[in-house]
Amino acid sequence: MDIDFWREKIDALDERLVELLNERCRCALEIGKLKRVQQIALYQPDREAQVLRHVLQSNRGPLMDEAVRRLFERIIDESRRAERLTMEKEEERKSEEA
Repeated sequence: MDIDFWREKIDALDERLVELLNERCRCALEIGKLKRVQQIALYQPDREAQVLRHVLQSNRGPLMDEAVRRLFERIIDESRRAERLTMEKEEERKSEEA
């Protein structure tokens, strides 16, 4: 197998990763809706710690745990950002309707 084979494999994996990350974000947005209804804080450090523990326990390498931690911290940050932006848009829409 040559370098082109491996690059094509990486491209296909990247496409799957993007699909999965977007699916994860959609789930986070649904959770954000429930948080608003239940008046739960957007930022929940205990839950984020739980997520990090879970993914680190799932890590079988070759990525080192710290690399997995950094990746998921970023994923969580971006999910929280998407939740916040969605919440802000919803509040703007409600203000315009009033």
